[in-house]
Amino acid sequence: MPSNARQRLSDFEQAWVPRLNAPLAAAVQADTTDVRLAEAMTYSLLAGGKRLRPLLTVATLTTVGGQFDDDRDWRPVMALELLHTYSLIHDDLPAMDNDPLRRGEPTNHMKFGAGMATLAGDGLLTLAFQWLTATDLPSETKAALVSGLAHAVGPNGMVAGQARDIQSEQVTLSMPQLQTLHREKTGALLHYAVEAGLILGGLPTAQWQPYLRFADAFGLAFQIYDDILDVVATPEELGKATQKDAGEAKNTYPGHLGLQGANQALIDTIASGQKALKALPSGQDASLLAAFFSYFKTDRVKA
Repeated sequence: MPSNARQRLSDFEQAWVPRLNAPLAAAVQADTTDVRLAEAMTYSLLAGGKRLRPLLTVATLTTVGGQFDDDRDWRPVMALELLHTYSLIHDDLPAMDNDPLRRGEPTNHMKFGAGMATLAGDGLLTLAFQWLTATDLPSETKAALVSGLAHAVGPNGMVAGQARDIQSEQVTLSMPQLQTLHREKTGALLHYAVEAGLILGGLPTAQWQPYLRFADAFGLAFQIYDDILDVVATPEELGKATQKDAGEAKNTYPGHLGLQGANQALIDTIASGQKALKALPSGQDASLLAAFFSYFKTDRVKA
């Protein structure tokens, strides 16, 4: 990926991550009446996440010509980060992946216990939907955001993907089955991140498809890259245990295709997403969204 794209993404992150993070702790605490629960919720929420999903929403909103208003848009945009953090807390629980580390720090249940961690996730999940409506946005916009997020994270999306993931351990999936699992488990939230930007920007739905094809390619690339990093990266790099997927007999792209094949699938998927962006309506500059593909380093796998 060209260095100018990496710089474009870095500049965007440096401008927006502090702006998105600044009100976060106070806003959660203001909406939570139990001090220990608020502490558990904010512990994971402020544990160094990249804010990739809300950044995608802001980038999409910007690309379609919308203007981010902090008072009106901040809570609906950051609702997605609340939702994402809930999913990580629950994914790490002993009943799920039983991970001791997340982003280089003890996971929520290691610090607060499994019961409080479960409630912290529940609190973030429900608060996300409150934040989608705690805004002066038009009612039809709020309804579209709520419907879109519920579809992305529920039994049609992320939860279904997690269910498939649990059921597929020790079972070899076909490639189409693996793609479905990844589309639901990981891709659905990234799809919604772009969809939310389209909704907030007021883009006519007839013009959505190139953006959503980009979103789906980005989501698949994200999962393939995550699978690759589990094999080639160190725990220090990722802030969590590596080599877990093979040990738990999980279905992954390297497991199906080998590292070289997975890396080629990553390259092909990025190309598919870049092609989708070339179909954006006239006058919409795709360069910021294209820069998100610089997140993936296709040279991690050596020939």
